[in-house]
Amino acid sequence: MAALRRKFGEDYQVVNTNRGTTFTAPVKKKRQRFVEKNGRCNVQHGNLGGETSRYLSDLFTTLVDLKWRWNLLIFILTYTIAWLVMASMWWIIAYIRGDLSNAGHDASYTPCVANVYNFPSAFLFFIETEATIGYGYRYITEKCPEGIILFLFQSLLGSIVDAFLIGCMFIKMSQPKKRAETLMFSQDAVISQRDGKLCLMFRVGNLRNSHMVSAQIRCKLIKSRQTPEGEFLPLDQCELDVGFGTGADQLFLVSPLTICHEINPKSPFFDLSQRSLMNEEFEIVVILEGIVETTGMTCQARTSYTEDEVLWGHRFLPVMSLEEGFFRVDYSQFHSTFEVNTPSYSVKEHEEKSSLPSPVSTPNPVLGDGRGASSAGRARVFSVDCINTVEERGRHGAAGSRLPSKLQRMSSSGKEDLQRKVLMLSSQHSEKACSTGDLPLKLQRLSSSTGPEAEHPLQLKSLKVGFEPMTQSTGDIHQCSLPPSPGSIPLYSLQPSAGGKPEDNLPAKLRRMNADR
Repeated sequence: MAALRRKFGEDYQVVNTNRGTTFTAPVKKKRQRFVEKNGRCNVQHGNLGGETSRYLSDLFTTLVDLKWRWNLLIFILTYTIAWLVMASMWWIIAYIRGDLSNAGHDASYTPCVANVYNFPSAFLFFIETEATIGYGYRYITEKCPEGIILFLFQSLLGSIVDAFLIGCMFIKMSQPKKRAETLMFSQDAVISQRDGKLCLMFRVGNLRNSHMVSAQIRCKLIKSRQTPEGEFLPLDQCELDVGFGTGADQLFLVSPLTICHEINPKSPFFDLSQRSLMNEEFEIVVILEGIVETTGMTCQARTSYTEDEVLWGHRFLPVMSLEEGFFRVDYSQFHSTFEVNTPSYSVKEHEEKSSLPSPVSTPNPVLGDGRGASSAGRARVFSVDCINTVEERGRHGAAGSRLPSKLQRMSSSGKEDLQRKVLMLSSQHSEKACSTGDLPLKLQRLSSSTGPEAEHPLQLKSLKVGFEPMTQSTGDIHQCSLPPSPGSIPLYSLQPSAGGKPEDNLPAKLRRMNADR
């Protein structure tokens, strides 16, 4: 049962052939809409009390807003009653003056209205006068001043009734509501990616060749919510940005257009995902306004989309095609969509994932000479020719003792290899290894100085290199001098020859360099 429900959804029937009984799965009740698909607002006003008199104060608008059946009934009744009332007044004047009894008996008698003998003749006289037909058989005589006054009153009243009712019918017929019938909206809205951003989209179109001048579109999100203070706001309205800042809401509605709402941190759909869409309850009201080109009147078309009419991971099919000499719009594909690959998570979840820091390596324990120099887990490799630093063995031994066992083995093995390389370099009489230019400045001055100190053998202290992982450059190593140790390895020994200067033991190239200095 659960598998069938997941496959076919909630709207299916399960037939039990053994018992002959049909079981129907519970169908989701259709939610009440705030705005119908045709744009009619599903709101009724009740319990107005004494406020109904406000409708009579604006009688013309009230008549225009009525349905056509009521307008036609009011139109017919108004003219019928007005004709009967005015015909009755003419009959009353004829009856009071005695025109009905003396008609046809006395040739010298002058009636108020000639040839009015009864009520039907009075009614025909009024119709002829009101419609300005003028058959010429019935007419007012100069002997009836009250008939002249009634005739003036009839003309004024007839003009007012004609202007009111005919104007009302004309305005109702020329209302642009029917123009909105040729403005189309897609049946569903879709959510998919556009230009790398998740967007809510729907489609609008114009079936007529006449344009909508200054067409503008707006979107409202209708959703009930509760404030942090505990106030419940039923059907709260929130604006959806469809390009107000960029001018994309101003439409040139010649062909069908796809309206796009970008889902960003300012959008109410910022935390909306494909899973949460199934549990949401909202309604998107779309309002399209513009000026009808033929009449110059403002037209407004409306529709709405509920959460069931928003398709996640869909896109609209193209409806434009290029023909020979013109563009063709295929409105049979206006409402069609197709599925595309779309992330199922919300924009908020995507930003949270992208903002997570990348994994980094754990820093190693602090190594150094007490100045705060730390290592980052990389063994520094440098040339022996550029070493200007000597470290104490005791300090290095203490630092090495704090290292893990694996690093201690690496340090000891590296030290032995480095010492072996230093011995090989010291045995080679290369100019670079013997150059005093590579020695510290203090040793250079000592090697070139003469005096009592020069008589004693001058030996360069051996440079002890501790193999330890470091991240700072070789220029960051501080210089320090250590007393010679028994286990030191001399790189090059400068001993003056008998009766000579210390420079005599140097190669020719170094002697020339010292002479230049």
